[in-house]
Amino acid sequence: MTSASDLPRPVPLSTWPTPLEPMPRLAQALGLGPDDLWIKRDDLTGTGGGGNKIRKLEWLCGAALAEGATHLVTTGAPQSNHARLTAAAGARLGLETVLVLAGSPGGAAQGNLALDALFGATLVWAGDVHGQALAAAAEEVTARLRADGAVPALLPFGGSSALGARGYVACGRELLVQAPDLDTVVVALGSGGTMAGLVDALGPERVLGVHCGAVPDPATTVAHIASELSGTPHAPDSLRLRLDQVGEGYGVLTGPVTDAMNLLARTEGIVLDPVYTGRAMAGLIAAVRDGDIAPGRRTVFLHTGGLPGLFGHTAAVEAATAELDTRSRTL
Repeated sequence: MTSASDLPRPVPLSTWPTPLEPMPRLAQALGLGPDDLWIKRDDLTGTGGGGNKIRKLEWLCGAALAEGATHLVTTGAPQSNHARLTAAAGARLGLETVLVLAGSPGGAAQGNLALDALFGATLVWAGDVHGQALAAAAEEVTARLRADGAVPALLPFGGSSALGARGYVACGRELLVQAPDLDTVVVALGSGGTMAGLVDALGPERVLGVHCGAVPDPATTVAHIASELSGTPHAPDSLRLRLDQVGEGYGVLTGPVTDAMNLLARTEGIVLDPVYTGRAMAGLIAAVRDGDIAPGRRTVFLHTGGLPGLFGHTAAVEAATAELDTRSRTL
């Protein structure tokens, strides 16, 4: 474990703490008490359209600036929230951003891709690669930049490293102040750093991660980052995980996710995305139904953002607009 004195200083990219708000109408719909269910609004982090990656990027960009970086390089899927927010952070800090994305160019630049362009990022399409192959492509791009005289900082997939996860240690501490009686925080489990930071701050028994299909072994991924953070081993089987919301795979819209998105929108006026927060809410609903989340206990849903990704997801847009004809009227 790195001591606090050895850590780089984070750069401010938002204003903290983010709000903690009640969700009484959703709680009632799920059979919970009106004060049982709350939402931590990490979708309201400002920079780049908001989202959880901003907390991680404060630490990662702080380290990059300390090393004299001129460029940020990172990876992701075409609709990556992390890539979009890295581009926004680079623009705010005066750093060039290069996004190495899985897939190929072509088609309409919607959702996060439109914002990547708006923030001035350079996109490098790596083809049909994932995991280690995508990471290798980013390393190759980073080496080329260095050979050309730039000083690139290669940021991890999803911003998820022990350093980036420190942003969610801070979030967990915010929650302890805002909700000292917290029983469970429910969070989307993507690249693992968000959940790992919360586990470090709150303990594994109070964090319920809903696997979204972004990594092949979510328990080991989170346990590794959490162990590196604390210097104390975390066993993968000590974590609270739901693996039942992935469906046919990462990015594929499911019925329970569509239902969860509709329910939150129509009870609380809050929008979820179809890949991460939609799955996390579907997992929360399932946890209430099977008794893992019970009435009379304070549950917090961590909203990690991702709204632009909704508009880049054809199936989700079609599902959201399916009732337009029946709800439309003319004068």
